[in-house]
Amino acid sequence: MYEILIRSDFCGAHNLRGYRGRCEELHGHNWKIEARFEKERVDNIGIAADFKILKIRLKTILAKLDHAYLNKLKAFKARNPSAENIAKYIYDKLVSSIKFKGLSVKSVSVWESDNSCATYYE
Repeated sequence: MYEILIRSDFCGAHNLRGYRGRCEELHGHNWKIEARFEKERVDNIGIAADFKILKIRLKTILAKLDHAYLNKLKAFKARNPSAENIAKYIYDKLVSSIKFKGLSVKSVSVWESDNSCATYYE
């Protein structure tokens, strides 16, 4: 089994509704994203997936989040744009956009700081 990891980032603001503390106020992060994929075999030239294509797919998803007030986006109207919910959002979007034979999305990690990360996987 092979694991592929790509990283990207975006800047975005949010506030956590119902959180009793400073994070209930509007604030922003420079979010770091790690997306992991897995595939059982490599192709005839020895690669499991084209990094370039995976990065483009991830960047397309992140473009909708970049420099946005995340609470105002449709995906986060009913649920908080927490690191956990952002990870699931990106994971779901990647699953629907990656159509390479045998390649699956393994997990998505969302870092809101150097020391705080949430990961979603199924």
